[in-house]
Amino acid sequence: MTKSIKAVVSVVGRDQKGVVARFATHVAERGINIEDIEQQVVHGQFLMDMLVDLSEMSISLDELITGLLELGNSIDMKVRVVLRDQRPVKKVALLVSKEPHCLEQLIEDWQHGRFQGRGEVVCVLSNHPVLEPLATAAGLTFEHMPSTDKPAHMAWMLERLRHYGADLAVLARYMQIVAPEIVQAMRDKIINIHPSLLPFFPGAKPYHQAWESGMRVTGCTAHFVTEDLDEGPIILQDVFHIDVGRDTADDVRKKGQALEAQVLSQAVQMYLDEKLVVVDDKVVFRPGLSTFLDHAENGGA
Repeated sequence: MTKSIKAVVSVVGRDQKGVVARFATHVAERGINIEDIEQQVVHGQFLMDMLVDLSEMSISLDELITGLLELGNSIDMKVRVVLRDQRPVKKVALLVSKEPHCLEQLIEDWQHGRFQGRGEVVCVLSNHPVLEPLATAAGLTFEHMPSTDKPAHMAWMLERLRHYGADLAVLARYMQIVAPEIVQAMRDKIINIHPSLLPFFPGAKPYHQAWESGMRVTGCTAHFVTEDLDEGPIILQDVFHIDVGRDTADDVRKKGQALEAQVLSQAVQMYLDEKLVVVDDKVVFRPGLSTFLDHAENGGA
């Protein structure tokens, strides 16, 4: 019996007639068996993940990928082919300032294998030396440069991200506004955690604002970073309750910090699992790629 060779063909682009038929016909004519398909249309954008078996294909892998890319280009669609045994491991850079709670959670995730096969923490970068002992105790490379000269700090940050080949930058309470040059270089590849339910209370001291306003529920938001402060596409949000009249501003902050770490952790894992795609400045969940690959890795047919 020929051993199966699983791959996922992912297609994203403006919705139009006949997309599924075009790709299905293309692979079938080359001896490729389609085992499953997940597709959806969101805000006029078409998304498809196709699980295929390449074991009996009549062409080389290079020819297959080239042909699929050309087909995608001809109808203005982005195409990607991922082999089960060659799932990309993303290089993750953690950006921090002084608060440890999010870094502690991400280090725990990394040490307990929650990123295994999907992501590798390659560095911790900061504008302060405060968290260096936490990073080095975990065996992570730590570098810092003061942000007193903001342009110089941002130039340094961009150079270090490029040096480490970061595929994802996680702002784990990095208390600096990221320069447009970095955002442009890593579009939809920078995740931030903000301590409010955006769009409410953007900017500084959001927990204090919620407490002062008498809010009974507030929370935090994991989102992609854009040039517009705290306005990037939202990935996840979660809430906690404020006991008005009893909770102090510090109580609210402590509740929020515990939740921040959890929400940021979940957002990073979803990104590494490739469950997210940004469509028209909104995050859409697409379980196809990760579901198909996870099923294959766990011994599925």
